[in-house]
Amino acid sequence: MNQNKSILLVLVFIAAVLAFAVPGKAQNGKLSEAGALTLGTEVYIYGYPLVTMEMTRRVITNVAAPEGTRAPMNQFANLREYPDASFRDVTAPNADTLYSSAFLDVSSEPYVLSLPDESGRYYLMPMLSGWTDVFTDPGSRTTGTGAQTYAITGPGWKGALPDGVKEIKSPTGIVWIIGRTYCTGTPEDYKAVHAIQDEYKLVPLSAYGKSYTPPAGKVDPSIDMKTAVRDQVNALDAEAYFKLLAELMKANPPAAADAPMIAKMAHIGIVPGQDFDITKLAPEVRKGLEGAPKAAQEKIMEVAGKPGNLVNGWAVLTDLGSYGTNYVVRAVVTAIGLGANLPQDAVYPKTQVDSSGNKLSGANKYVLTFPKGQTPPVKGFWSLTMYDAQYFFVDNPLNRYTLSPRNDLKYNADGSLDLYIQNASPGADKESNWLPAPKDDFILMLRLYWPNETPPSILDGTWKPPAVTWN
Repeated sequence: MNQNKSILLVLVFIAAVLAFAVPGKAQNGKLSEAGALTLGTEVYIYGYPLVTMEMTRRVITNVAAPEGTRAPMNQFANLREYPDASFRDVTAPNADTLYSSAFLDVSSEPYVLSLPDESGRYYLMPMLSGWTDVFTDPGSRTTGTGAQTYAITGPGWKGALPDGVKEIKSPTGIVWIIGRTYCTGTPEDYKAVHAIQDEYKLVPLSAYGKSYTPPAGKVDPSIDMKTAVRDQVNALDAEAYFKLLAELMKANPPAAADAPMIAKMAHIGIVPGQDFDITKLAPEVRKGLEGAPKAAQEKIMEVAGKPGNLVNGWAVLTDLGSYGTNYVVRAVVTAIGLGANLPQDAVYPKTQVDSSGNKLSGANKYVLTFPKGQTPPVKGFWSLTMYDAQYFFVDNPLNRYTLSPRNDLKYNADGSLDLYIQNASPGADKESNWLPAPKDDFILMLRLYWPNETPPSILDGTWKPPAVTWN
């Protein structure tokens, strides 16, 4: 019996033991419509990351060869330059690191990842499980920038690896690598990063050390390549959604801590790895489940609309990337920020208000002031990015979408740093510190890569982003 089946059997057994504790049962022991709706909503939220990952995988890998942000399964798609203000593929794009993305299937065979010597350049190679948790993150912070070779193995794999190849055990068959490599954006640095990206290699373990050419991808014309993935997931009815969830859990087993949720799933006819047939359920249970997608989606977006921990007007989240049993937060991040890093690797404070709590608007002039020695404390680097109200870059005469130390920022005589945030230029003498804004509402996002882990640190609250004030 392989490890996947063992895990599932143990969880099913625990689920049976816990079954009596499930709410929503009528006195005769049968599940009511209201009870089914409650359980179905919880299970929907629980499974939302796995279903979304699968739908994302289908779209991103549905090409014959790497092109832009897409590549066939088990191959890298390397973003070669930063997007401009016309870019609309994803919200909140970044202009600090170039992406190298790859979806892997390690359920039947491991894949070997080779990383070149980065010569001190900042990079990050986080790997997400099918449930969207970051289960490992090779890179400058954790493993250094020297050459490295890893075998990414599935949850049921056992075997020997070649010398010099370190094992990374994935908890699921689906793995999403979302690599990021620092680049200044100059023609010379683009060239240097492209050379690095070309050395990011993935080969099946059986081909390691041999000549290997990745096979062409198989394009499925039935896959919707135009509709946003979130909209595709949200459009699935209860039967299709829960059927896909049960199927995916065969190669992407739940964690041991998920046993209470597995018990709840059993009460609505969902067993990991087994076929789900909604027609076999009692009419009241079926009716309750049919209302679960809408109720769950409303719950996810309700939580998403809450600002979280506000610090001087900035929403600061330091609990992303690893979620445990906090299924609602995991679903929210899946819906609005799929692929979030661990906070030790990056923190992204954002704000839409000034120091008085009023919405940021290009009709006004603002300044963000860092007192002497109090710029964002990081071991990697930091930046400030401008977005319009829809989280896209803002067109401007400088084609500047971020400010960071690579802009040759000018410091004040007392050592403080002023960043000017407004629609029109603040003048030639201040233009190096100008982040152009639109004429209407906008959003600011700080990015702290590899934040300090000891004070001052955004991770423990001993460093706080300053409020945006009127200039």
